[in-house]
Amino acid sequence: MLKTNKINGDKGEILSSQYLTKKGYKILETNFKNKIGEIDIIAFKNGCYVFIEVKKRETKLFGRPCEAVDYKKQQKIRKVALSYLKFKKLLDVECRFDVIEILGDDINHIENCF
Repeated sequence: MLKTNKINGDKGEILSSQYLTKKGYKILETNFKNKIGEIDIIAFKNGCYVFIEVKKRETKLFGRPCEAVDYKKQQKIRKVALSYLKFKKLLDVECRFDVIEILGDDINHIENCF
């Protein structure tokens, strides 16, 4: 089951990166990891750094994919994003947090999700 989830997640991140590139985003990082956690995609568009969590599911059996990005997950992503910005010496820049949910073959990009 875990291996299937990893493969499904990797597929979702590849689809999301392709989708974002077509929408004019520059992909800066994928699977950015540090001791705090991981951010699936870090992108840049129109002067804004965008930290993106990708969730992919085949059905709504366990709810919509975006519902898995709960408050605890959001806080972790914020902390990783802050450490990324500090590491890159990016002070006083615009940023936002998006979620891309993939349900079956449908991609839904939720900007400024949290």
